[in-house]
Amino acid sequence: MLQATYSKYNLHFKQPAGTSRGVLTEKETWFVKVWESEQPEIYGLGECALFRGLSADDRPEFEKILKETCEGFGSLRDIRYLRDWSSIQFGLDTAIADLNNGGKRIIYPTPFTEGQTDVEINGLIWMGSKDSMRQQIIKKLEAGFHCIKLKIGAIDFDAELDLLRMIRSQFSKELIELRVDANGAFSPEDAPRKLEQLAQYDIHSIEQPIRQGQWEEMSRLCRNTPIPIALDEELIGIEGFNKDKLLDTIRPQYVVIKPSLLGSFSGSWEWIARSRERNIGWWITSALESNIGLNAIAQWTAYILECHPTGMPQGLGTGQLYTNNIPSPLEQTGSTIRYNPQASWNLSPISF
Repeated sequence: MLQATYSKYNLHFKQPAGTSRGVLTEKETWFVKVWESEQPEIYGLGECALFRGLSADDRPEFEKILKETCEGFGSLRDIRYLRDWSSIQFGLDTAIADLNNGGKRIIYPTPFTEGQTDVEINGLIWMGSKDSMRQQIIKKLEAGFHCIKLKIGAIDFDAELDLLRMIRSQFSKELIELRVDANGAFSPEDAPRKLEQLAQYDIHSIEQPIRQGQWEEMSRLCRNTPIPIALDEELIGIEGFNKDKLLDTIRPQYVVIKPSLLGSFSGSWEWIARSRERNIGWWITSALESNIGLNAIAQWTAYILECHPTGMPQGLGTGQLYTNNIPSPLEQTGSTIRYNPQASWNLSPISF
């Protein structure tokens, strides 16, 4: 009989991570373990990567639902009822897939997990002072990144434009792709003007320029924008036919896929399939998971890209953010992430 348990874990950022919603210094997460009662030494691991203030399942009863699910896991026949609890479903989907593949942290076996291929990623620049952001940018460029993503909206907009001007004065759009993420920081009234200013610097795309839930305003922006717009927070908590309604109403140029926030792998694939039907572009991004969750997302990304290559860098560069991350075979080299099958997991920080 299948059994499950869970353990809470607090991740600590190496440096404060600035977003338009505030500065993050730590992030709580929950690990889940699934095993057959006859073979407890072989188990699957997953991560219920709740994101406070962003996840649709950021509700007071989150841990109660997780606890009840684990306690009754042996009698469960279907976990689709967890669609309203995306991060729990993501964690259990990962743990079950891991167990089915022998409990070796292999979630989606592909040439990626054999160390034969890698995934190109963007370099993420967190919000901070103008000088700190400049230093981050220089480090990413020196590391060989071909795509830089800047979080914007927290410091003076003119200072952010200066940073973009600095990059473009040295690197053309052919050499460096620039993405920006506003996390909904612009007002609908100011957004058109700010998009016009950003467009001077050959921006590839902007994620979520205005706060989610304003479908008509976002639709108007997408119809008239000088910069392709990618929906991010807009997708969270949207289910069923509302996915079609949202895409048909807003008609974005791109969508950003975050499995732990969008109904795990099945819910994320629904967004990709619906977007492909409408010629809407997409890329996959992690959402501050530990290496347990990032490993699952990276393997799923490699699997999806084998069938549906996009030619675009993915957003999987969050594995080096924490002082107490779980040591794993994931390796970031320059602008790529790969899985080293010769390396080992160190799961000693996790206690169940």
